[in-house]
Amino acid sequence: QVQLQESGPGLVKPSQTLSLTCTVSGGSITTNYYYWSWIRQPPGKGLEWIGYIAYGGSTYYNPTLKSRTAISRDTSKNHFTLQLSSVTPEDTAVYYCARVLLSQLPTMTSRPAKAAGNWGQGIQVTVSS
Repeated sequence: QVQLQESGPGLVKPSQTLSLTCTVSGGSITTNYYYWSWIRQPPGKGLEWIGYIAYGGSTYYNPTLKSRTAISRDTSKNHFTLQLSSVTPEDTAVYYCARVLLSQLPTMTSRPAKAAGNWGQGIQVTVSS
């Protein structure tokens, strides 16, 4: 059974870069046809898809966040990372990582709450000075 676990600092100062890692166990991040996403939920709001890295290493980002987002991976450690630059208090949210199959990718990118897949438990990140 695949498991995902988010880790990283819980507090980031404005204008800095938020960096999170999703460590995967029970399955490889290079397994064909799986897509590995980052999603967030600001307080009082719905889930927002941030971007994904595919099994082959290609990436795709939410256009509204693309200029500040980078997702990468380390296959030797079986984990993938999120970097979100120039953060503001509006980036305060619970951040999740998740795995979906290709068939669920359109749902993940448009309506992540409806996507069927494997999710981490989430990590609270607060942007504050």
